[in-house]
Amino acid sequence: MRAQVLLLPTVVMACLTACSPSAKPENRVPEPAPQPSPVTGQKFQHDGVELYYEVYGTGEPLLLIHGNGGSSRDLAGQIAHFRKNYQVIAMDSRDQGRSADSPARVTYEKMADDQAALLDHLKVGAVNVVGWSDGGIEALLLAIRYPGKVKKLVSMAANLTPQGLHPDAIGIIKEMLKDPKLPARDRKVTEMMLTEPQIKVTELRKITAPALILASDHDMISDEHTLDIFHHIPNAQLEIFSNATHTIPFDDPDRFNMAVATFLQKPFVKIDRVGDTMKSLEKLRTVSAK
Repeated sequence: MRAQVLLLPTVVMACLTACSPSAKPENRVPEPAPQPSPVTGQKFQHDGVELYYEVYGTGEPLLLIHGNGGSSRDLAGQIAHFRKNYQVIAMDSRDQGRSADSPARVTYEKMADDQAALLDHLKVGAVNVVGWSDGGIEALLLAIRYPGKVKKLVSMAANLTPQGLHPDAIGIIKEMLKDPKLPARDRKVTEMMLTEPQIKVTELRKITAPALILASDHDMISDEHTLDIFHHIPNAQLEIFSNATHTIPFDDPDRFNMAVATFLQKPFVKIDRVGDTMKSLEKLRTVSAK
């Protein structure tokens, strides 16, 4: 069963969490959030693939994108929170979840194109986008390839190339692929992580939407890689979750959702590193002199 992990298949992460000699009962993976009932659960065709999607709530549209080997069910904690104020849209990516398999190899570009086709299918116009892990990669590509469809962008724990993965993550993926019993569907999307994505860092400069780049301080993405993504997006903010892992949207949805909600609700203000610092220092000196 593959339910809770975005970058790495569930069976691997479950072993890391529960089977490790150092694992403690209080550090076990929490129980999954109750699955909300969708307003609609439907399918549509794109690029010859039948894709499953769900829509929840009303309001400004918000597209949620899950990660590798998962489905929109992985985002239960986010759906339950954001459906109160947004029209939440969540699709199962091709070759994953309740969507159909595709005959050719999977790429992140194809999955991003599927997301764009879904927005066209629903006729919702530009949306806010929140992607986690592989979903974060798709969110970046959606903003690069279809800038008119993205209002604000949140990318959690994404990588531009396989080299952006932490070495431990690459090791786990390679170990998984040695298992002859690994189902063909799982093997297809797992193998993809060793060759995809291949996004040039300069492509990030095409992103016009305000972006929030997220990661954890113990993530499966290297710290330096996350910083590189942040530095190359023109209108970006950065937030690193302390004492957390790649799975914080599941482990601590309240903390994750609050960071996302704050970014979506507040007008984006581009910070001037020197200018704004000096303004604040002037105010500080004025207050301190009283």
